[in-house]
Amino acid sequence: MKKIIIATRNAGKAKEFKDLFIGYGIQAISLLDLTEEIPEVEETGTTFEENAALKAEQLSDRLSIPVLADDSGLIIDALGGRPGVFSARYSGMKNDQKNIEKVLGELENIPTEERTARFVCVLAVAVPGQKTIFRKGDCEGSIAFFAIGDNGFGYDPVFIPKNYTCTMAQLSDNEKNSISHRKNAIVELDEFIKNDGGGIFR
Repeated sequence: MKKIIIATRNAGKAKEFKDLFIGYGIQAISLLDLTEEIPEVEETGTTFEENAALKAEQLSDRLSIPVLADDSGLIIDALGGRPGVFSARYSGMKNDQKNIEKVLGELENIPTEERTARFVCVLAVAVPGQKTIFRKGDCEGSIAFFAIGDNGFGYDPVFIPKNYTCTMAQLSDNEKNSISHRKNAIVELDEFIKNDGGGIFR
């Protein structure tokens, strides 16, 4: 069976990709499944594409096998696209509550109609000797005036998806996963593999 490494230690995220690839006869293996210790890749890129490619390409070169990596974050229009690639450490540390507090503070005087935002997920698939493939998914929405909900992480408690009146953190797992930026990116990757991309794993 053909194989691909999923560059994540997040079990839930790994399962999503494993479920996708098994349908094409491709075994997906996450970093959790590897016995070899894999060091963290420093994300020095200025775009989601650059950071996803850094992770996928470095690991693919190291293991000589196709690798899928993702990079994601929150883009807020009123903040000029911030926090963007710095979403996970926007407050200067990897702390969801501090990051949310900083965003809400910067949007304190911004009215509802100007609080538009979107979650973005970029997938990069690196295959030894081939050009890296990218697929992207978005989830449009807006930023609430205060955090609410406890079913989620990151900016979920302040992100209201388009056509919803509650935050992402108030949705069930099934609801959230059906509209998430990662789900939409996976749909795009699925279309690629289905149409002509399966050959990259041979």
